[in-house]
Amino acid sequence: MTNAISVENLSMTYDNKGEKNIAVDNISFTVDQGEIFSFLGPSGAGKTTTQRILTTLLPIENGEVSIAGYNVLTDAKKVRANIGYVSQLGGADPNATVRENLELTGKLYGLSKKLTVQRIDKLSKLLDFHELLSRFVRTLSGGQKRRVEIAQGILHEPEVLFLDEPTTGLDPQNRANLWRHIKKLRDNGMTIFLTTHYLEEADALSNRLVILDQGKIVAEGTPTELKKKVSGEAISLELKYLQDVEKINVFFNQIGIDNVIETDMKFTIYTSKGEELIGRIFKYSKENHVELVNLSLSMPSLNDVFLSLTGKELRDGGKRGEQ
Repeated sequence: MTNAISVENLSMTYDNKGEKNIAVDNISFTVDQGEIFSFLGPSGAGKTTTQRILTTLLPIENGEVSIAGYNVLTDAKKVRANIGYVSQLGGADPNATVRENLELTGKLYGLSKKLTVQRIDKLSKLLDFHELLSRFVRTLSGGQKRRVEIAQGILHEPEVLFLDEPTTGLDPQNRANLWRHIKKLRDNGMTIFLTTHYLEEADALSNRLVILDQGKIVAEGTPTELKKKVSGEAISLELKYLQDVEKINVFFNQIGIDNVIETDMKFTIYTSKGEELIGRIFKYSKENHVELVNLSLSMPSLNDVFLSLTGKELRDGGKRGEQ
C-alpha cells in the first residue's frame, strides 16, 4: 500500500529565553492511503507542532516529510494543493450563509463556478447539511458548523485531510454523529490525519495511531494491538485521605503486588485476577478504615497503555495552544 504521509527523523526545537526546548524529538512514521491515522498525546506532547510542519505552516528544522508523494520542504505548493486542513478553531464566516462560505472556498482554490456548485451539492448531501445551505453559519449548532468546516477543507478533493481536535466542545450526540461522517469520508477513500486528546475518539475512529509524550513516539499500532500490550484487567482505586496511602501500599506489599502505578492518591493495578483482587482490596479497606472514593475494574484502555509506558495519565491534556 502506498504511503499518503511519510515522516523520517523529524525534529523541532523552540528557543525559550536562550534555552532550547525540544517540541518534536526525532520521530518517524507513515500513514497509508485511505486510513484514519490518529495522533494522540497530552498537552505539550508535540502533536500540534508536528501537524503544523506536515501542513506547511511551520518550516522543517530537521528530518524529511512527504505528503501525497510531494516533499514538504521543496514542494510546499503542491503539498498544499493536495491536503485539506480543518483547525480546532474552524474557518467559517459566521455572518455569511453556508453556501456563501463554500462558494468563497471554491474561489480560493481556483475552482470554476460550475464545479463549485457540483461539489457543494455533493458534499452537503454526503455530510448531511443540504437543508442548511441558505442558513447563516452563526445560526448553526456546533456539530452542524463542524460539518460545514470539514466540507470547506475537502471542497478541492484533497488526498489527505488534517483534522485538529475536530470534536472539541461538542456534546456526546454531536460528537458521535461527526465520527460517523468522518468514517464515511474514509470509506470514500480519503486519508485522514486526526489530532485528538479524546481517548474514545482515537479508539473509535483509528485504523492506526501513535501516542506521543514529550516529543517522542511511545507507542504505535492499531488500538487493539496497543491495548493487548497491557496484560490482564485494570483496577482503578482512589483514596479519600492522604494518610491512607501508606496503609494501602503496605497491603500491596503484603500480597506481593508490585506493578502498581500511583498518582495523587489514585492507584492503577494490572492483574489477571481482577475480581478476586477487588474483593481483597474492599475487605482490607473496610477492616483498616481506609476510605475509598472509587474502586473499579475494567479492560485496558488507551489511557492504560500510556499509563503503563510513562507512569502518568494521557487524559490530562488537550489545551489550546499546545506545542
